[in-house]
Amino acid sequence: MNSKNILTASVTINQKIDLVWKIWNEPEDIAKWNAPSDEWINKKIENNLVVGGGFLYAMVKKDGSENFDFGGVYTEIITYQSIAYTLDDGRKTKITFTGSEPVILTEVFEPVANLDLNMQQNFCQTGLNQLKAYAEQL
Repeated sequence: MNSKNILTASVTINQKIDLVWKIWNEPEDIAKWNAPSDEWINKKIENNLVVGGGFLYAMVKKDGSENFDFGGVYTEIITYQSIAYTLDDGRKTKITFTGSEPVILTEVFEPVANLDLNMQQNFCQTGLNQLKAYAEQL
């Protein structure tokens, strides 16, 4: 990753690492927390968590006015520690899981070049905050 164009978001989740890992990776859990706001839903979620495997989150606004696909291929997986992937557009992301309870989840990612950096940072942080809220109510 080009370090001058990197964004980072992080959250501390008061749950055990095995639950946080599951919530991050299982489609039925992802559907419950992975949306930029209440206006969006996951139309389709696929996740093949193996190196060389892919993932796809097909997002759509509830009113049907906007949609996008977020997908890529896993390049590194260390269970309960880290996940790295390359998005379909070539950008790279790494997620680290630090600690066993609580867990600090940190996402470091290359932003889209022509989109507002603060918007992208907030988008990512909102997702992590929603993950935290979902995990901590279980």
